[in-house]
Amino acid sequence: MLHLLQVDLKKLFNYRTFWIICGLYFLTLGMATASGMEFLKWLASTFKDFGSKLNIERIPLYHFPDVWQNLAWGSGLLKMMLGIMVIISITNEYQYRTIRQNIIDGMSREQFILSKLLTNLVLSLASMVLVFVVALITGFIYSPEISFPYMFAGVEFCASYFLEVFAFLSFALMLGILIQRSGLSIVILFSSYLIELIIKKNIDDYVPGLIPFFPLESIMNLVPLPFARYAFQEIQDYVSFGSVAIALGWTFLFNYFGYLRLKKSDI
Repeated sequence: MLHLLQVDLKKLFNYRTFWIICGLYFLTLGMATASGMEFLKWLASTFKDFGSKLNIERIPLYHFPDVWQNLAWGSGLLKMMLGIMVIISITNEYQYRTIRQNIIDGMSREQFILSKLLTNLVLSLASMVLVFVVALITGFIYSPEISFPYMFAGVEFCASYFLEVFAFLSFALMLGILIQRSGLSIVILFSSYLIELIIKKNIDDYVPGLIPFFPLESIMNLVPLPFARYAFQEIQDYVSFGSVAIALGWTFLFNYFGYLRLKKSDI
């Protein structure tokens, strides 16, 4: 398995677009998650009415244990960048016939898609580690009181964020394998949220119980929106086992459908 990962990473490391997109992603991820409180302070100083109505210092955005869910949810907004990278990576395999060369050199189709899954795992793990480190550091900086058991309450949202990224990258990989054209795949990746939203709006009054089972909805439900609690509204401040199970099921199906397409396609 390590050899398969090395083969795929070697191809990516020689590809400039990979470094540009991943560099922008991880830089944006680190800066966006770490600078939220400073942004709120800037808003308060720039717009006096905003600062007078809201005491920025009292918003526990980066306080333990809120910081884990807050940063996991915010970081999930950026996963589209990695999805685009995955699509470009797999469609380039078809465009430049490197997938055919890999098969000629003795790699089976199962091994080929496994190499892509391992790369997705590495990207998802790297994203999770960065979010964990930023959350830990900012939590130490901004939390007024730190106690060891209390500070890690909610750290499971980091694991949930890892699954969110991996599931989404699996979806992007499936699109790239099914369509084999980077431009069209990226358009569908962006449009998929709108398409799913339209369907959900049309069935919400009839079968609302089906909505959590939609693929992208299940991925988004892994880390529920946390900020309503600062408006004194009730939120889901835990990782739902049901959401995890549904997302795992879709992740398996994404990868399985991609494998079936790869197995039957003429490369």
